[in-house]
Amino acid sequence: MKVENPVRARLLILASSVAMIGWGTVLPYQYAYASEGRNWGTLVAVGAASLFSLGALLAAPVGGRLADRHNPVAIAAWARAAAAVALVGLAFADSAAAFLLGMAAFGVGVTAAGPAQSVLVLLWVPSAGRRKIFAWQFTGQALGMAVGAFAAGYLVDLSRPDGMDTAFLLAGLGFLASAVTIVAAGWGAPRAEATAVPAPADAERSGAPGAGAAATVRALWAVPALRWTALVTVTLALGFYAQFEAGLPAYALTVLDLDERSIGHAAAINCVVILALQMVVVRFTAHRSSASLLMVVATVWIASWLLLSLAQLSPQHAATIFITTFGVFAVGETMYAPVLNPLTASLAPEGMVGTTLGVFAALQTGISAAGPLVAGVLLGAGLGQAFLGIHLGISAVALFAAWRLRACLRAEVPTDLNVRTREDAALAA
Repeated sequence: MKVENPVRARLLILASSVAMIGWGTVLPYQYAYASEGRNWGTLVAVGAASLFSLGALLAAPVGGRLADRHNPVAIAAWARAAAAVALVGLAFADSAAAFLLGMAAFGVGVTAAGPAQSVLVLLWVPSAGRRKIFAWQFTGQALGMAVGAFAAGYLVDLSRPDGMDTAFLLAGLGFLASAVTIVAAGWGAPRAEATAVPAPADAERSGAPGAGAAATVRALWAVPALRWTALVTVTLALGFYAQFEAGLPAYALTVLDLDERSIGHAAAINCVVILALQMVVVRFTAHRSSASLLMVVATVWIASWLLLSLAQLSPQHAATIFITTFGVFAVGETMYAPVLNPLTASLAPEGMVGTTLGVFAALQTGISAAGPLVAGVLLGAGLGQAFLGIHLGISAVALFAAWRLRACLRAEVPTDLNVRTREDAALAA
């Protein structure tokens, strides 16, 4: 089955890519900018990163809930526009307090749009094509992040107080362009309501869409498969994504004694592998169950940490091993990104698709925000082996959780349906 309106889907992919150009322009440099370029110190720099994560953590469930109750086109567009305003504010922030407030607002705008845009994919794309669209979105995001970070390298001057002003303004334009693109995608479409997304008939229905936070948690917790999906989400995020930007580079610098160029090469290889393999992997795994693919992702995570552990045993090859590890991680990412949102949406209680996606996005954000703290404590104490061992163990827990999720989904499939999992029956995802 093909996408009902391929133009709308392509515009959503473009909106994701353009927004991530703005993200890539700012986030890799904001820590050094706050601590050194503005001479506000490491406390403000750490606080800015923490407030960004806190804003994102709070905004994800709210954005998802709003997408359930209102037009998700408007929610996604307004959130991206809010991120643009926050970025412009950062360019004019002359005090540490203003900068901290701007970073928190940026986190809110960036994350609130995510669940609403995912709902639009679910509304506008037939079930058979959703993995492909989510995969293209992820590929576009990786490319946008790389382009933004590369371009900012020529625009940012961390030795000057105004050294990121141009980057902030261009990033704001990127998010504004993303908002306009989302509006264009929804132009002429019937009013999109998240409740139009079908939920599995055998899912638990406890709790109403308009219920409070406690009722929302109870409604989600009442679905056994969602409980295992939550554990998979948390452990896979902890097992790699939480350490991608901070922990792994810190390990390379402090334990492996690599230079910054090796870290840059590793990030580039990660992006190249995603771009090269994403569509191939989607085609190859089109008819595999999502839970089985998440088991493969966890196995890739385990293999990656084992490979990285070899770097200390062969210091002369440490750089090559570190860069290769990022490439191996990328293979798992090509399966993780297209699978998780369709699977989560297929398990959501009726009328709570956006809310469920928002809660799971908050889980990922919160866990990812804790990653640098864990890395800082372990690596600061010289416990490089413990850093590897803990993440190896977390990845093993992810493998177990994905295995239990697969068993749970198979147990819920009616015996008269010739399908492998409930999520395959609901979404053919």
